[in-house]
Amino acid sequence: MATPLTGSQLLAALRAEGLVVHEVRDWRRHNRNTKGPWGPMHGVVVHHTATEGTDSSVDLCYDGRPDLPGPLCHGVIDKAGEVHLVGNGRANHAGLGDRNVLQAVIDEEELPKDELADTDGNRHFYGFECINLGDGQDPWPQEQLLAVERASAAVCRAHGWGARSVIGHKEWQPGKIDPLGFTMDALRDRIAARLSRPPEGPASPNAQDRPDGTGDGTGPPGDAAGDGGGGGGDDGARTPSVPPMPQHPPYEPFPGGEFFRSGTAGPVLAAMAQRLVAEGCDHYRHGPAPEWNEAHRKSYASWQRKLGFHGKDADGVPGRVTWDRLHVPNTRTAGDA
Repeated sequence: MATPLTGSQLLAALRAEGLVVHEVRDWRRHNRNTKGPWGPMHGVVVHHTATEGTDSSVDLCYDGRPDLPGPLCHGVIDKAGEVHLVGNGRANHAGLGDRNVLQAVIDEEELPKDELADTDGNRHFYGFECINLGDGQDPWPQEQLLAVERASAAVCRAHGWGARSVIGHKEWQPGKIDPLGFTMDALRDRIAARLSRPPEGPASPNAQDRPDGTGDGTGPPGDAAGDGGGGGGDDGARTPSVPPMPQHPPYEPFPGGEFFRSGTAGPVLAAMAQRLVAEGCDHYRHGPAPEWNEAHRKSYASWQRKLGFHGKDADGVPGRVTWDRLHVPNTRTAGDA
């Protein structure tokens, strides 16, 4: 029998497969375990959300609906191919399905047609909701399909399962159509190919437990390696200043979270503001000020949201991941010290 992965184990497995993962609110303790058993685990169910928009879809999957409390899955996969973890434990995603399908998943055999709704799937399956309208017209970007493949493979690899342990909601519960827009057989073929190779490793060398790579992946929720506590940029933690480099790179290195506070001024802020304006993240009513202020913070928060961050991870104080993606031009010359 497969024991459910802990939150830290799931997070590590996803990141080891090369995924960018965001931790949403108190996801490590967010579950429906009081309503029924959780485990043993047997597989992964893939869904589509029938919604659009990252923030609203993630919030829906975390909070649920009046008729169906959250979490509605364990992870939400957005159009950019990034995973937002919203639950750890029993979740309202699979519902009642066919016991014969479950047995085929356990045996890793070809699936029978789902005709029954007699078995509790919420107990035995991890669930990933993919942001898509599910109307047959909404496109599936390659980045998103690759993330579905990676996330499914990550869970399978962690448990020692094969690709046949991954099914669509439409293969589990009679009457369901999700996911609509690609075939599960094609997805399983890609997962099988991925599982035949070693994992790719983290998306960035420093990305461990925080969205901006400042945690060590071992701390409990609420500390610098968990969900953060208060305004700290994308991650709620502060990163040490980067030491001078022997040669100047084309982009400004991340100067550390403490750099972005009242009284800080200089060419780096001006270069950052120019890039934010160029990205359409402009909250400067009268042009960027030379010192860090609320307009800078609001503009940067807009950039964080554009990248798919939200909540504490989009509080407007830069973190390493979003800073590196902004590509702020280096303000020094080759002759500077």
